[in-house]
Amino acid sequence: MDKKEFWQLIEDAKTAAHGDQQQQEATLISQLAQLEPEQIIGFECRLREYLLEADHFHIMAAQKIIDGYVSDDPYLYFRCWLIGQGEAVFTNALQNADSLTNVMDEGYQAFEELLYVATKAFEQRTGKTEEDDTFPRNVASARGLNYDFGAETKGEDWTESQLPKLLPKLWRKFGVA
Repeated sequence: MDKKEFWQLIEDAKTAAHGDQQQQEATLISQLAQLEPEQIIGFECRLREYLLEADHFHIMAAQKIIDGYVSDDPYLYFRCWLIGQGEAVFTNALQNADSLTNVMDEGYQAFEELLYVATKAFEQRTGKTEEDDTFPRNVASARGLNYDFGAETKGEDWTESQLPKLLPKLWRKFGVA
């Protein structure tokens, strides 16, 4: 699955959902289940590539400011949320994490469910219920696309005292005074 196809699926589901993440998830699963199994696997691989691309200290800093803390799972789900916002928001955030100020209200929504849409769609499409080596997650892992084990966060690490200057707009909106 190429980048354009991936982002089109994300955008279509987001538009159809009108801000309802459960609907966005259901729409993605429905869209993916209509594709060939290899395309569903392609979606999973592309998702993992973007999760790895967004593994950056500035994105982590944004999540820290917004949520008040950072740990592995919330940071992963925040990156899922970021991808779920679409290509423009994702790209802008990678270039300047402070741009998230424009798309966030009080707090944020994690989007853990995005991690499972390809698997659910694959099950629907193939009728398989027992995960094996042909399932999207396992194929992606076999291709070295692991967002949790051995992934290296890009950029320069920060300390809490640097956050107000690192992301001043987010700090003014969400930071603790």
